[in-house]
Amino acid sequence: MANHAPVIIIKRKKGGHGGHHGGAWKVAYADFVTAMMAFFLVMWLVNQSQEVKESVAAYFTDPGIFEHQKGNAPIAGGNGALNGMRPPPPDVVSATASLERAAARIKGQLRMLPGFRNLEDQIDVQVTAEGLRIELQESGQDTFFDSGSSHLKRETEQVLQVIARELAALAQPVAIEGHTDAAPFGTGRGYTNWELSADRANAARRVMEGAGLEPTQIKAIRGFAATSLRTPDEPYNPRNRRVSIVVQQASVGSPVVTGRAGKAPAAAAH
Repeated sequence: MANHAPVIIIKRKKGGHGGHHGGAWKVAYADFVTAMMAFFLVMWLVNQSQEVKESVAAYFTDPGIFEHQKGNAPIAGGNGALNGMRPPPPDVVSATASLERAAARIKGQLRMLPGFRNLEDQIDVQVTAEGLRIELQESGQDTFFDSGSSHLKRETEQVLQVIARELAALAQPVAIEGHTDAAPFGTGRGYTNWELSADRANAARRVMEGAGLEPTQIKAIRGFAATSLRTPDEPYNPRNRRVSIVVQQASVGSPVVTGRAGKAPAAAAH
């Protein structure tokens, strides 16, 4: 008897799942959606007010100003919002952005001065918690003042004139501070580091007012002597001998002028 067992044929499909059943289109679609989101975000920013643009720019320039309030408040009742996570008011953000732009302009103008390359390492311009701080720090070569004197060098006057013009445009309160190192000022005539530091601050003020800074912007002239060293571990470091110009976020009150104007008696370097 012949063997008539059934023949079973199994078909196996080869290859991937192309066409609309594949996953490649999902990747392309995701890229398209991302590109469109970026496009509309840019279009939204372009059409915003100048204040909004400054706020966004300030966040990416210095995001730390948005973080100082975190964790300072409990969870608000009802809506579950964190009060401590609130961003600062728009006027604070705008003021910080304005100082950042002023700092950039000052740096750019200073670089155009002849001989600035020799002074670049001695001038510090930065925005801090108190406002815009500009420091002219001495080197071992008496960079900005004659030795032991409040007499400004010509290069120093040029630097101060650039700074004054930019600060006049800001129309914000300004404080000028003088500092010395810890070396005693030994003239034996009652003229000490206190007088020297205040006189140097006043000398800077006179030049800046002559360059256009409004006298009403000056809120304080301070002489610190060696009580606020830049390098406390190195009290005799030349960088401790400096003049600081601070553009404040808020008024510090009535002007306070200390020290004697004019050139100090010659003495050891300070």
